[in-house]
Amino acid sequence: MRQFTAIIEYDPETTQYVGIVPGIPGAHTQATTLDELRMNLKEVLELCLEEMGEPSDDLPIFIGTQLIEVAV
Repeated sequence: MRQFTAIIEYDPETTQYVGIVPGIPGAHTQATTLDELRMNLKEVLELCLEEMGEPSDDLPIFIGTQLIEVAV
């Protein structure tokens, strides 16, 4: 069993939670609740990994986030 980190945002315009798993092409989804988003992410991640074929240790490793300050 492997663990992956998802990035989750809330879109107030659509009132949806949006989640992506960095480094896994196609591993993104949305839902109206966090519980639903978690289930959707698990399902799409399993499908993406199945599509990729053999399990690999070369998958990206989530390192973290950085706060970037800009003048607006």
